[in-house]
Amino acid sequence: MVIDFHAHIFPDELAPKAMKALRDEIDDAYPPVSDGTAAGLLANMDAWGIDASVVLPVVTKHSQTRKANEWSAAVSSGRLIGFGGIYPHGDNWKEDIDLVVSLGLKGLKFHAEYQDFLLDDERMLKIYDYALGKGLVLVHHAGFDPAFPPPYKTSPRQFLRVAEAMRGGVIVASHLGGHAQWDDVERYLAGSGIYLDTSMGFGYYPPEQFLRIVKKHGAGKVLFGSDAPWSNAREEIAALRGAGLTQGEKAAILGGNAVRLLGL
Repeated sequence: MVIDFHAHIFPDELAPKAMKALRDEIDDAYPPVSDGTAAGLLANMDAWGIDASVVLPVVTKHSQTRKANEWSAAVSSGRLIGFGGIYPHGDNWKEDIDLVVSLGLKGLKFHAEYQDFLLDDERMLKIYDYALGKGLVLVHHAGFDPAFPPPYKTSPRQFLRVAEAMRGGVIVASHLGGHAQWDDVERYLAGSGIYLDTSMGFGYYPPEQFLRIVKKHGAGKVLFGSDAPWSNAREEIAALRGAGLTQGEKAAILGGNAVRLLGL
């Protein structure tokens, strides 16, 4: 199986507005490969040989929480695996995490820039600990985002501190642990308990550095991801298959690890 562990979609009625706003925010730094709808993602998956995609919402207001999670549950199918989202500010985060669990969603998506928090803030550690205790997989944006100026609210050293503070569970740092922070990923995160996804990567990190990080970290803790609709998954898959990894390592990254984590 090929599983894309990092994709984004929007409800059909919201997709045009959301896509335009996001493209404007990043000044079209990443021209999209679909219209941001479920149908658009599924069409690309069919064309590119992707069996399933994990779809990740980003909740930027508490008022969005219930509707976003119910929609994520509604679009989940054999091929679309909806994760949940919470707004991390305020006093309702336990109830919101319980809602995500009650809907049968398998994980939570966090984006420290859009949601305005520091990755290793003490309050966030309590949120992660509660969510991990419920069996949820936590996926974080990591590193550079063209919509925001530095300094960024996540770093490989912060991810390492989070991993050391937790009592187990699965935390995924997207963009191979930190977009444009790969020297620090190699120094601090490679070999840690944090999972890494490959999203928005192969056109940016040097191929030889990718191989060093995977070999040091272990292919069993690396997940294929594209960041659809902002990256061409067909090109990402081709780059991964052309990398200097064993067949077993490629199979694990492309889908085997996701199957294990998600219980598919």
